[in-house]
Amino acid sequence: MTHDPAPRRRQIQLSEAEQAAFFDAHRKCALATLDNDGYPHLVAMTYGVKDGVFYMTSYAKAQKVLNIRRNPKVGLMIEAGGSYAELQGVMVRGVCDILEGEDAVRHAWAIFSGDAGRQRRRETNDISKKLGVLKGTPLRIVSWDDAKLGGRY
Repeated sequence: MTHDPAPRRRQIQLSEAEQAAFFDAHRKCALATLDNDGYPHLVAMTYGVKDGVFYMTSYAKAQKVLNIRRNPKVGLMIEAGGSYAELQGVMVRGVCDILEGEDAVRHAWAIFSGDAGRQRRRETNDISKKLGVLKGTPLRIVSWDDAKLGGRY
């Protein structure tokens, strides 16, 4: 007898409101890009979300930026929980654009920190020429909250 996993997947999905709360509570993600040989390049990043779009900053010469310039397909994973029964997460597949300039950096930092982004003006002026903004637009989102199973696997 085969087991249909679809009902379980629906049961553990995060609603849009739950996803928004999850993103507010967790500001670190794993960003996957593809290197020149087609292998995953995985790095930890701080992110912010606005209007369903993910924003991150990076030095413009970083490997992840070079990878995105070559192939804009990216993956993001935001996860939390210690044991299997506590795991929560969101996996995003999408495309990433690179935005440049001080205004783009300031905008991204404001998304990360709300009004505190305005306080970073001097810092933005000092390093914005070296930074780029990674703007990740989701094409597919998969979410899970294994705690919704109540300890059942």
